[in-house]
Amino acid sequence: MAHLLGGENLTVSFATRTVLDGVTLGLEDGDRIGMVGRNGDGKSTLMRLLAQRSTPDSGRVTKRGDVNVGYLDQGDVLDGDLTVGAAIVGDRADHEWAANPKIREIMGGLVGDVDWHANVHSLSGGQKRRVALAKLLIEDHDVIMLDEPTNHLDVEGVAWLARHLKSRWRANQGAFLVVTHDRWFLDEVCNYTWEVHDAMVDMFDGGYAAYVLARAERDRMAAVVENKRQQLVKKELAWLRRGAPARTSKPKFRIEAANELISDVPEPRDSVALNKMATARLGKDVLDLENVSLDFLDGAEGQKLFNNITLRLAPGERLGLVGVNGAGKSTLLKLLNGDIQPSAGKLKRGKTVVTAVLTQDVKELDEVSDLRVIEVIEREKRSFNVGGKEFTAGQLVEQLGFTKEKQWTPVPDLSGGERRRLQLLRLLVGEPNVLMLDEPTNDLDTDTLAAVEDVLDGWPGTLVVVSHDRYLLERVTDHQMALLGDGKLRGLPGGVDQYLELREAALASGAVPGGSTSPAAAASGGTAPAASGPSEAEKREARKDLNRIDRQLGKIAQQEEKLHTQMAAKSESGDFDALGELNAKLQELLDEKEGLELEWLEAAEVLGE
Repeated sequence: MAHLLGGENLTVSFATRTVLDGVTLGLEDGDRIGMVGRNGDGKSTLMRLLAQRSTPDSGRVTKRGDVNVGYLDQGDVLDGDLTVGAAIVGDRADHEWAANPKIREIMGGLVGDVDWHANVHSLSGGQKRRVALAKLLIEDHDVIMLDEPTNHLDVEGVAWLARHLKSRWRANQGAFLVVTHDRWFLDEVCNYTWEVHDAMVDMFDGGYAAYVLARAERDRMAAVVENKRQQLVKKELAWLRRGAPARTSKPKFRIEAANELISDVPEPRDSVALNKMATARLGKDVLDLENVSLDFLDGAEGQKLFNNITLRLAPGERLGLVGVNGAGKSTLLKLLNGDIQPSAGKLKRGKTVVTAVLTQDVKELDEVSDLRVIEVIEREKRSFNVGGKEFTAGQLVEQLGFTKEKQWTPVPDLSGGERRRLQLLRLLVGEPNVLMLDEPTNDLDTDTLAAVEDVLDGWPGTLVVVSHDRYLLERVTDHQMALLGDGKLRGLPGGVDQYLELREAALASGAVPGGSTSPAAAASGGTAPAASGPSEAEKREARKDLNRIDRQLGKIAQQEEKLHTQMAAKSESGDFDALGELNAKLQELLDEKEGLELEWLEAAEVLGE
């Protein structure tokens, strides 16, 4: 592979802190690199250096003379006075770019629903992000660098961007470097992961899942990382092993290594115990929306945001909500919390219900702006019982990533991610039994996300999460529902993938209900499978298949063990002809095993396991 660009002995310091210390790395043709690390550890700084947008204190950045680099900054860099069209294509005439099918695909995928003549400053955050992405992607770049490209993008926008990056170049051409907290996106598009930490960069093969395993192995062997962080990584691995069927297609040696590494890790959530606790605290009734309708809050006459929807939350239920922008996800949380009243229907609230809502803007912290982090929590309580263990306020704050130094930071000096973490902790110590989170992953790095998920794993109440982060939804919720913009609420037995299929099917048929045009579906053109979930007959058949496959896999395991024993004996005796025959039989057995495993996954997916 041809070298494209790189940095040699890069060192950057801010005041008394060294962010990068003698870092040497590079990008070659075919590299698809995701960059992870804690907020403030230097990810964006390194990207700006490699893009030659800033200069290091020492060291140098070099690139091949003909390499063209495209760079998307994390901030809003568009001229707000320009129209959308001028911001993307400049002064070029329509026929100059519209004749290019690649550019048309990008336009349809990212800005098909954006007013071409609107001023940029009038757009929403997500629309501005898509305009900036379109401006970058229509150009021919050899290397693309994206700093938090998924910020403000919905599920469909993230899925479209992943598809585009995977198909933009041939496998051995071009390269991109991306900083994002979206772990599904990292797994979907990256073949290498760079971890920026402690002023250096560690490099790993594979996407996020492979990185988590490799990091756990490194930490385990070196024994240099504190115990708390290692336990979080191990719990993340436990999720990867037990999670959605799509993740079980990882290389078998990694799956086996992960299983051995985390064999002593308990289930992420003890569902029986949690439900028992939640029932004890909540009683049988939680929150029920019965035949609820709601007019659009802007007063649009004759139009309804919700049309005769029913939602019943059970004790200990963990629900994820996805939907198009403007479909009413945040409004649904307000309905459940009693902040707004429905136009028709009713909200039934259990007598013992205590709700808490994490809003997107966390303005609730303004009322404690005169306090420091530790003082905010101590004002609630000085000691807390979590999982049968006593924690001081300092220990609890530290569990969500606030070091002893950070605990004394004034609230106004916190970053966006730190404000979100503090408000979540503040809600939790108030001991609600129904917790609603509106886009909780905004501004959080991957390590902090793992810490937040670890806290939510042991939380026994009813949980409702609105998020575009597919990984988070699969990680902390047990099932998902969708708002498709047609006023209805529907279940998703197939998870977020089913939601995307439904949107693409609606767009392909031209029956797009209220809400914005889907970037993912506009670029797709494919048809989607039937929207309904599996029937009871299909589920019964799937259960039979699982039992049959389990029996067959058990027999194969016995045959495999027997063959290994025979091969060891032939190897010791030097009978290599017989060893070759046995090896051929083993390969046939492994092929049969792989086929059965795929069948097992298909049956398990029907059952939603």
